[in-house]
Amino acid sequence: MAAVTVVITSCNQGPLIREAVESALTQTVRPERIIIVDDGSDDQASVNVLSAILDDCRHGVPDTGGVAVDLIGQVKAGPSAARNRGVAAAETPFVVVLDGDDRLMPTFIEGTLPLLTADDSMVASSGWLRTFGVLDSVVQPTGGDAGAFVSHNCCPATCMICRSAWERCGGYDESMRSGFEDWDFFLSMLESGLAGGAGEDDADGTGDIGDAGDAKEDAAHIGIVSEPLIEYRTAPASSNVTSMTKRLDLMRYLINKHHDLYTAHVVDAVLGAEAISMERLSMWETLMRGDKFASQEFMRHPTYGDGGMAAAVRLQS
Repeated sequence: MAAVTVVITSCNQGPLIREAVESALTQTVRPERIIIVDDGSDDQASVNVLSAILDDCRHGVPDTGGVAVDLIGQVKAGPSAARNRGVAAAETPFVVVLDGDDRLMPTFIEGTLPLLTADDSMVASSGWLRTFGVLDSVVQPTGGDAGAFVSHNCCPATCMICRSAWERCGGYDESMRSGFEDWDFFLSMLESGLAGGAGEDDADGTGDIGDAGDAKEDAAHIGIVSEPLIEYRTAPASSNVTSMTKRLDLMRYLINKHHDLYTAHVVDAVLGAEAISMERLSMWETLMRGDKFASQEFMRHPTYGDGGMAAAVRLQS
């Protein structure tokens, strides 16, 4: 079984970070190492929790089963910088990225790792989310290739990545501190990680994005296990909700940054956005007719990456 490191990012998350660490330690396929990256916590209670976690692990409470648990501190620089710092410190070919207020379900590594080891064109993998807190639901992202990701994000921020793909695309964009940094990262990996090393073999090192449509079957893609593998905490003031107020500005940034990718997949982007619009319009029409089934189903299984989950959290709140 290939070696895996779990990188957990944290900033002033108090006891929640302990739950995240314990979820990584209780995996059915254990990681080789857990790296906690503290992004400048200035709440003393949170700092004390981090110290206690390290102390407990050194004394075998909980039983780490030989899993190394390390802490890296940095001046507050945002989630992208924290993730990059952790992945850079990992020495394994596969890395799980986990936010400190969320939890992995026990079979996360067991379910996602085979997708990457069995398919060289797979740059990342994840699973469905079981939300808790404000919203109780199962969210079902779909994954896919670049054509799927240009209209909306199709993968949770908590995912397993190929470290080589992270290196090839340059990692997370550390200038993005208002949200969507995970979507941007997935676009970057899909853009630079074409199967067969296209991103590495080209003379200019950028890959031939213009041929992405012709080689769609061979293009890099992201896989999703069709079962809940992540426990995702929802709260009214979470970044998933607050980033919605800046959605159009953030999307403009993504389109400009990944201009060649969007140019190559303009039809996918337009039709993907239209499909989302048609689905929402249909739900609104059924609700106006007095049929609440579609809206109730939406609350049980809100859509991911297109504002659906944030809308469900706002409605439930």
